[in-house]
Amino acid sequence: MAWVGSWRNQFGSILRIISDAEGRIEGTFETALEDSGFYGQTIQVIGFHKGNCIAFVAAGASPSGDRVVSYTGLLRHGKMETAWFVVADQALSAAGEGEPAKLKPLNWWRAVTTNVDTFERA
Repeated sequence: MAWVGSWRNQFGSILRIISDAEGRIEGTFETALEDSGFYGQTIQVIGFHKGNCIAFVAAGASPSGDRVVSYTGLLRHGKMETAWFVVADQALSAAGEGEPAKLKPLNWWRAVTTNVDTFERA
């Protein structure tokens, strides 16, 4: 299986895999979602693959705090079907309406977001 190339998900985000040698994945990710903590950044991804299985991770910082994302998935019928988890250390929060927002640590149960994405070759 050749993973190298550009992959686009259903929202227009781009995963570029530049190397898949020896079972490892290297590349970059750019989200198309403006409300993502990774928006406007090209973040480096690293990971592994075996057969039709793939997993990769990335980390970044934004005005809304530090975060990491992990993707795990399968290649099926030319599509990379993935489940992802984002863990964020902090979020912007205001004490009240009209008050300036400040970064505040998140409780564990609020720190994790999960969903699924489908990537196709771009």
